[in-house]
Formats: sequence, C-alpha cells, structure tokens
Amino acid sequence: MIFALLARVFSFLGATMRNGTGKFISAAVFLGLSVCAGPAAAADLGLMTSGPSSVGSCSEIVFTCENGRQYPLCPIAVSVVGEVVTGSLHLGHHGATHVRMIPMGVGYRYAGRGIWLDGFRENALLNFGKHSQVACTIQRS
Repeated sequence: MIFALLARVFSFLGATMRNGTGKFISAAVFLGLSVCAGPAAAADLGLMTSGPSSVGSCSEIVFTCENGRQYPLCPIAVSVVGEVVTGSLHLGHHGATHVRMIPMGVGYRYAGRGIWLDGFRENALLNFGKHSQVACTIQRS
C-alpha cells in the first residue's frame, strides 16, 4: 500500500519534471534564435546615428526635401543600438519641433505637434498637417 502511494507521488513528480524540462528547452531554443538573428536593420528600427556621442549634433541627419529646404534632426535620446528615439526637427524660421519615434512594422515614423515624418531607408515624406506633405531624402554627413 505504501509502495503504491510512493509510485503515484513519483509519477506525478516525473510529469512535473518532464513539463519543466520542456519549458526550459523551449526557452533555450527561443533565446538561441533571438541571439543568432543579429541586430535588426535600420529600416526596422528607425533612424540610426553613430551613437550616444551624436546627441545634440544637428549635422548628422539632414532631410533634403523637394521644396528646396533642408531640415536637420537633432537627436535628444539615442538607444543603445544607435537609433534616434527622440529629437528636435528644425523647421527653419519657426524653430524646432520635438519629435518622438513611433514603432512601425516597416520603416519609421517620427511625430510631433502638427507634424510627422514617415520614411523607409533614405526616403521620407514630411507631413505638415493633414493636407501638406513634401518628399525628402536623408543626407548623412
């Protein structure tokens, strides 16, 4: 009778161990795939800078647009991998507008008060409200 009870306890522990081992193996495989995948491309993350030392530098990312103007983006906060998280987009005589990166599936979007910038790699559309937009390209220095 005692051996029957012990057998049930050990069979229950065996099932628990198998379940825990399965979870461990799944976690190890997932971690291995995420580490081996490498960093995402710049188009997946946002605009990339050379790193934290470029915070406050307005000459590294400049949008040259079809309206003949240039709009520099000054990074305020840069992530560990070098993507611009927040910045100020200089619009000429009107001063700078604070913009923040909005995660997108493909490409990038930086939005501020009444303005947003949608782009993919070196091409972007700068939107001034709902009814005015201009095509731009990124000039990197």
